[in-house]
Amino acid sequence: MSDFMLPDIGEGIVECEVVEWRVAEGDRIEEDQPIVEVMTDKALVEITAHEAGVVTKLYVDQGQIAKVHAPLYAYQAEGEDADEAKVLNDSSEASSSSQPPAAEKQAETQPSPSTPSVVTQGKVPASPAVRRLVREHQLQLTDIAGSGKDGRVLKEDVLAHLDQPAETVSMASSSRGSGEVSRVEPLRGMRAMMAKRMVESASTIPHFHYGEEIDATQLLAMRERLKPVAEAQGERLTLMSFFMKAMALAIAQTPIINAQLNQAGDELRYYSHCNIGMAVDSKAGLLVPNVKGVERLTLLEIAREVGRLTHAAREGRVDQADLKGGTISISNIGALGGTYAAPIINAPEAAIVAIGKTQWLPRFDDQGEVQRRAIMTITWAGDHRFIDGGTIARFCNTWKGFLEAPDSMLLHLG
Repeated sequence: MSDFMLPDIGEGIVECEVVEWRVAEGDRIEEDQPIVEVMTDKALVEITAHEAGVVTKLYVDQGQIAKVHAPLYAYQAEGEDADEAKVLNDSSEASSSSQPPAAEKQAETQPSPSTPSVVTQGKVPASPAVRRLVREHQLQLTDIAGSGKDGRVLKEDVLAHLDQPAETVSMASSSRGSGEVSRVEPLRGMRAMMAKRMVESASTIPHFHYGEEIDATQLLAMRERLKPVAEAQGERLTLMSFFMKAMALAIAQTPIINAQLNQAGDELRYYSHCNIGMAVDSKAGLLVPNVKGVERLTLLEIAREVGRLTHAAREGRVDQADLKGGTISISNIGALGGTYAAPIINAPEAAIVAIGKTQWLPRFDDQGEVQRRAIMTITWAGDHRFIDGGTIARFCNTWKGFLEAPDSMLLHLG
């Protein structure tokens, strides 16, 4: 029997969370077959088998942390003698046991001195792993119905208790008073990385915000005209494609918006390419993949990349290359119904813009007549260490000009 070691995923990652096992013990696997999905602080990664065989043991439960270069699962490779593998497996399990049965039973019924809160739960049979799970979720064993022998509480019982409706859980805990935590969920993977990055950005970059309105009436009309053309080529043309293309054109006139300050804070690095990120609300947390080289792409090519990255992000399967190298970001909060937002810069970038929802509002034209116009609010956040209000205002005016008169972008396309 052989152990499959969790490989080095790169980027200095030393551990990851097991999200979903695609196989179970006893399943036959083929070479390159997907075995498990793991979540790093960068992306969701699919681990495949490097040779065919039969899975004999899963070392890490779903939702637990796996270490790089540590055993992930055991398998019997094709051609191995089944009886010999079974003997090796049995002897391995026997040698890994550090306590005789009596001592193990005592360990299950007697709590550790460092966990006095379990003393009141000593009469409820449960394994140490289950007791730890109960403590992590701030529960009481006496509130959980055990389905095991002699009322033993199993891991499945705890999970089923957590899945109960809130009303049921609150009734069960009412005898212990109000205000207690009903559930504890560890912060891992990309959500943990997002929390870390946002704290770093907000605490190390002096943010300033700049708000504006954009009249998107002509932009919406152009999009409606071009949508059938894009759909005929299998692409979905969203406003994001226009936002990005106009931004790349505006950056050509105000390149400092696309620059980045080095870590020492004494050098500005200007980038000729515009890798524009877009914030995506994915099931794995907030992801900001970026479209590379927007300045050289057509609207249709941008739409293709936006569609690809949006789908990948919502599935939590963005390649790490798509998350790296961004130079400026867009957060389209309006897609979820928001009108205003004060975004946090995606360091080490210099700026980010939050786009609110489009609203049909009355506005005066040049003749003083009231018209119905499509108005969207935008809010910029800039790095005040090297971008001042005047700079971002001029840049925003250029970007706004392209969006309010989208035909003008034709004059700048190569």
